[in-house]
Amino acid sequence: MKVLLIYFLVVNVFEFAIAGFDKSMAIKQKRRIPENTLFFLAFIGGTIGLLTAMFLFTHKTSKFSFIAKFAGIILIQVAVAYLIFTYKK
Repeated sequence: MKVLLIYFLVVNVFEFAIAGFDKSMAIKQKRRIPENTLFFLAFIGGTIGLLTAMFLFTHKTSKFSFIAKFAGIILIQVAVAYLIFTYKK
């Protein structure tokens, strides 16, 4: 369990940092981090890091397609968590 917590901490901190870096690159009109990279990191456990970065940096908050895809990832994660915790033998 401890390893899992460390994994989620590392992934979320990394996701937060990547999203912050992407926001700074957006401001500077420089090359950006691909959205698929942000989505992949969120999918493997960085949801809280991306959500925090979105609100703190106001990053990608007005882009509906991004928010819809991110919401889809959250729904999948909630469904998987529900299945894991309710059908535990």
